[in-house]
Amino acid sequence: MEKRPDRDLESRRSGHHHRWDPDDFFGLDVDRMSPKAQAVTGVVTGGLILLAAALLIVFTHFWWLIFIFGWAVFPAFGVFARGIAGLVDSRSEPPAANARERELLEALQRSGELTPAQAAMETSLTVNEADEMLKDLAAKGHLDVRVRGGGLFYGLWEPDSETVRRGLEDE
Repeated sequence: MEKRPDRDLESRRSGHHHRWDPDDFFGLDVDRMSPKAQAVTGVVTGGLILLAAALLIVFTHFWWLIFIFGWAVFPAFGVFARGIAGLVDSRSEPPAANARERELLEALQRSGELTPAQAAMETSLTVNEADEMLKDLAAKGHLDVRVRGGGLFYGLWEPDSETVRRGLEDE
């Protein structure tokens, strides 16, 4: 089954228009706009609508236009609110690298030690990604590297039992 885009380019060129799309805002495709652009567009459009309504009411006898302009402000407010919600959502999500590193470290904590292949099985990382992240963490001194049977095992640092005993004797 072939997947077709919502809007066909040929129909635009030929002048045939689709029915009105509720996601379009005064001819703008809001879905393709960034959250910041949505917020700015909503504020500017809403502000211009309210300014025009105020000027018409104050300087003319067309006071009844407030009803028309009043309804036109709602879509502008909706675009503004959608933009603000998008900005809040984008700030609350942790960066992807942090989430992947956290996922790897949680798997290390559960298992005690891992090879890159085991890390790939327990996380959403590929073997190459897990290998690179484990090597990087080990190079920075965050992980302990152990060699057994020709394989590299990465684990969290464990306190040396001798160091722990010395620390307890000092107290």
